[in-house]
Amino acid sequence: MSQKSATRGPFLPPRWVIRTAWAVHRAIYKVSGGRSGLRRQDPTQWGMMRLTARGRRSGRPRSVILAYVEDGPNLFTLAMNGWGEAEPAWWLNLQADPDAEVVLPGGTRQVRARAAEGAERERLWQKYRGFQDHLDEYAARRPTPTAVVVLEPRAAA
Repeated sequence: MSQKSATRGPFLPPRWVIRTAWAVHRAIYKVSGGRSGLRRQDPTQWGMMRLTARGRRSGRPRSVILAYVEDGPNLFTLAMNGWGEAEPAWWLNLQADPDAEVVLPGGTRQVRARAAEGAERERLWQKYRGFQDHLDEYAARRPTPTAVVVLEPRAAA
C-alpha cells in the first residue's frame, strides 16, 4: 500500500456520483409508489426508511431516504451527508422541529428526533459499526463529529 492511499482512507466515490445515486433512489421510490426503495434491517445490513420533516425555512414537508438501525423501540441513523463536510439538511430541519414521520416497509411511524450523547452515542456508534465497514475512517473525513440521531416513537398527531 502506498503512503498516499494509507493516509487517504477507504474509497468514496466522487460527490456527483453519491448525489446521483440519491436522486435515482428517490426516483425509484416515487415511480414504484413506495413499493421499492425501502427495506427492513436484518442481521447483516441496515434498513432503509423514508423520513419526512418540516423544512426549517419553508415550513414545507421535506423527505429523504436514509439508512437506519433499530434500537429497541427507537430507530437511529447517522447525520453524515454521504460523508461530505456539510451537515445534512434533514438534520438541520430536525434540529429546528424534531417531530417527523418515518415510512418503513410495513408502516408509518410518528417520531421525535434527538442527538444521542455520551455513553448512548458511543453504544449506538458501536452498533452501527457492525453494519458499516470503515465507519471511523469515513467519519474522520468530516470536520465535525457525526451526530447519531435517535428517532423515538411518539403518539400520532
